[in-house]
Amino acid sequence: MKYSQWIGVLASVVLIASCFMAWTYYPDLNKNFTGFFSEQNVYGKPGKFFVFFAAIAIAFFLIPKVWAKRWNFLVNALIVAFAIRCYIVFTGCYNVYCPEKKTGIWIMLVSSIVMLAMSFLPPLDIKPKKSA
Repeated sequence: MKYSQWIGVLASVVLIASCFMAWTYYPDLNKNFTGFFSEQNVYGKPGKFFVFFAAIAIAFFLIPKVWAKRWNFLVNALIVAFAIRCYIVFTGCYNVYCPEKKTGIWIMLVSSIVMLAMSFLPPLDIKPKKSA
């Protein structure tokens, strides 16, 4: 794909932006949780992880080397795995309360999957070796 790397960079920026959006609303606490806030830091701050690894992914998307594209696949696989984990943790019911899913968690999940898909499609010009 011609624009796969730029779509990957855009998805990385969207992932970073989604960390600042509301992911879930907890009616018993009357609070929205984001990628950087959870009550008493119970779920941690996954936004830090996403910002760090999305920045690395952006660099790998922009470096036109084979090794960068291979490492980018690994980085994006880690991001997707952590996104699935965050989705399960943040949206899971506890006691009799089920949090309301907000758009931020869906954007986080979809953008991480798009990043992984774009890491499969690097536009590399591989030159054949000359035989002697």
